[in-house]
Amino acid sequence: MSITIVQKSDLNVRKKNARTALVLAGGAVAGGAYKLGGLKALSNLMVNRDVTDFDIFVGLSAGALIATPLASGVTVEEMLKSLDGKSDRLAQFTPFDFYNPNISEYIQRPLQFVFDASTTLPRFAISFLSNIFSPEKRFGAAVRQFIRRPNYQNLDQVLKILAKIASASKSLPHPLNYMPSGLFTNGRIEAYIRKNLEHNHLRNDFADIFQRRRKELYITATILDTGERVVFGHDENNDLSVSEAIQASTALPGFYKPARIKGIDYVDGAVAATANIDVAANHGADLIICYNPFRPLDNKLIVQWYKEIDEYVTDKPHLADGGMVAVINQVFRMMLHHRLHETMNAYQSDPNFMGDIILVEPDVNDVQFFEMNPINFWQRAKAAERGFLSVKASIESIFPQIKKILNSYGIETSMIYVEEDAKKIQATPYDEAIIGVLGKERLKRDIRLVM
Repeated sequence: MSITIVQKSDLNVRKKNARTALVLAGGAVAGGAYKLGGLKALSNLMVNRDVTDFDIFVGLSAGALIATPLASGVTVEEMLKSLDGKSDRLAQFTPFDFYNPNISEYIQRPLQFVFDASTTLPRFAISFLSNIFSPEKRFGAAVRQFIRRPNYQNLDQVLKILAKIASASKSLPHPLNYMPSGLFTNGRIEAYIRKNLEHNHLRNDFADIFQRRRKELYITATILDTGERVVFGHDENNDLSVSEAIQASTALPGFYKPARIKGIDYVDGAVAATANIDVAANHGADLIICYNPFRPLDNKLIVQWYKEIDEYVTDKPHLADGGMVAVINQVFRMMLHHRLHETMNAYQSDPNFMGDIILVEPDVNDVQFFEMNPINFWQRAKAAERGFLSVKASIESIFPQIKKILNSYGIETSMIYVEEDAKKIQATPYDEAIIGVLGKERLKRDIRLVM
C-alpha cells in the first residue's frame, strides 16, 4: 500500500482549532513535478479546503520549492501552469535555472592544482632525497640487503621504509582534492525564488509570510562541515532569507556544489532527515500529511537454475542491469523510505503524540515513475501525470479511512473532482497537454448531496 497512516486521535470527536501541516520531501525535477500532480489530486479531494489552507508547511529540497509558494497563497494549479510558462504569478522554471554549470570551479580548481603542484614538487623532491640518503632512515642498508638476497621479505622492508620517507616528506597536492565540488551550482534557483517573491510583492522573509497569511513555513538544510540539520523559519533560524534557505536545502551533493551562504556550506536537507515530520509535530500540528515522492521499487524476481547452461536465470532484469543510475536511484529511494518509516513507527509508539499522520508515497510497483530520471527536466509533464494518478489510486484504496480522518478535522472529502480530472488525463493524447488539464482551476460546486 502506498499510503501509511498513524492514527491516534479520537475520530468521533470533531476537532476545534486543530492545526494541520503539509510536509513535502525532496525529489529533484521529476519528483517535484510528480509531487505537484499528487498535490492536485489531494486538492481535488478536499471539497472545502485547498492545499494552500494548511497552517504549517515544511519543505526540503524540491519540496521547499513547492512549500514556499503554497505558504504564500499560490495554488498548485498556478505552479503547474508555470511548468509551461503560462502562469501569471510565477515565471517558468527553465533548464538553465536547474542545469547551471559550475564553470568557476571547472576552471579555477585545475589551475590551482597546476600552481600548487609546481610550487610544491621541488620542495617535495628536496625533502624526499634528503630522507633517502639519511643514515637514520636505513634506506640504503635495506636496498643493499635486497640486492644481496632478492626475496619478498627484503623487498617488503624496502617498500615500508620508502613509504615512511614519502609520508615524512613535504606532501604533494592530491588530484582528487581539486575536483569540482559539484557538477552544477544552484545559485539560479535562489534567484528564481527571489524574483518570483518580488513579482508577487512579497518580502523575501519568513516572518513576512507568517504575518501576511498566518501560515508557518519551515525549510530544512544540512550544514556540510558539522552534519547537523538546520531548520529555517520565522520562529526558528532566520539568518537566511527564504530564497537563500531554499538554495541551501536544494544543494544535492555531487549534482550541485554546496551552497556557501554567509560563510557556511549547506547541502540538501534530505541528507540529515527524509521529510522532517518532527518539525511539524514540534510546532503543534495535530494532522500531518506528508508527501514523499521517492519509494524503492519492489522488483521481485523469480530465479531459476538452468542446468543446461549452468546459470541462474530471472524472469525479468535485475535493477543493476540498468547501470549505475538505476542502482543509485534505488539505493537513494531505500534510504529515504526506510528512514521515513522509522519516524512513522516512532510516532506510533510515542505516548505524547496524539494526532494523525498520513504518509503518501508512490506505489511499490510504479515502474514508470522509477524509470524516470529524477534530474531529467523534460519528463516533468509525464511525472505530473504519474503523480496525480498514483495519489488517486492510493486514496481510492483506503478512501473510507482517509475520509473519516479528514472529516474529523472539518475537511470534507469527495472523489468526484479527482475522477473527473483522471478521465480528462486519460483522454489527452499528448504529454504536453497534461499540464493544461492539471493546471486548470475550478470553483468547487456544492456536492455534499452526492458525497
